[in-house]
Order: sequence, then C-alpha cells, then structure tokens
Amino acid sequence: MMWVFLGVAVVAAIWAIGVFNNMATLRVRSKSAWADIDAQLKRRYDLIPNLVETVKGYASHEKGALESVVRLRGQTMTATSPAARGEAEAGLAQALKSVFALAEAYPDLKANQNFLGLQKSLEDIENDLQNARRFYNAVVRDYNTSLEVFPGRLVAGPFGFSAAEFFQAGEGEKAVPKVSFS
Repeated sequence: MMWVFLGVAVVAAIWAIGVFNNMATLRVRSKSAWADIDAQLKRRYDLIPNLVETVKGYASHEKGALESVVRLRGQTMTATSPAARGEAEAGLAQALKSVFALAEAYPDLKANQNFLGLQKSLEDIENDLQNARRFYNAVVRDYNTSLEVFPGRLVAGPFGFSAAEFFQAGEGEKAVPKVSFS
C-alpha cells in the first residue's frame, strides 16, 4: 500500500513539474518576444532623428509636424506596459505619416535619396515590428491559455503565474485613414 501511495506521489510530482516547466517556458518566451518588439522600436527610434534632420532641410516651416514626431518618440520610449506602448506607438505612427505626407508637398524632398532610403528603412522596420507584435501576441495567447486550462490552472496559482498583457493597437491605428486629393 505504501508503494502505491509513493508511486502516485511521484507521478503527481512529475506531472506538476512538467506543467510548471511548460508555463515557465511560455513566460520566458513572452518576455523574449517583448524584448524583440523593444529591439525593433529601438531601430525605429534611432532612425527617426535622421529622418527629421533630412526633412528639416526641405520643410523648415513644417516645424510642428517635426516637433510632434520628436515629442512622441520620447513618449514611446518611456512607455512600459503593452497598453501604454500601444497607445504611444499609435500617436507616433500618425506623426510619421504626416512627415511622409510632406514629401508630396516638396518634390525635391520626395526625390532626395537620403529621404527615400530613410523612408524604405522605416517601412522595413514597420513590417518587422508588425511581425514581432504578432509573435508576441501568439506567445502571450499560448501562455495565458496554459494558465486557464486544466491542468495548468491547478499549478498556476500556487506558483504565482499570472496572465500577460496583449499588445494592442492604439485608437489612432484602429481608425480608418482619411484620403484626400485636394
């Protein structure tokens, strides 16, 4: 009888260790995915001052749009949670769109190789960011699911696992863009 009890205890311990290790792995993967988003944002932040300087030479009287990009870049760098980061990123994305719209008003800027190179680099970074956000949300989905379903639910609470926050688009990114040819 003692051997049966000991056998059941060993099987339960092995099972709990497996479930714990799965949750811990997913939690680490979600942190790694968040770090990937940060790395892509750092690339974008490093590129923005070059873009602003290039545009300044052509559109010095468009100071407001350029100052807005710089201010919003600072806000996004200080945001810590996925929700705050998403909101700040939405504002920065809108401000960058306005800077690129300036190229339509300044044909010389539109043809400037530095500007075109920066614009292409930002486009590439935006695509990489989108992929990193998707990956992060997929890992968070898997992690949060493992916390909610049986048997993970039995292990999550006692070991202090808590749900991770999804990266969500800010309100500005959800709005339908307005296109005007006037």
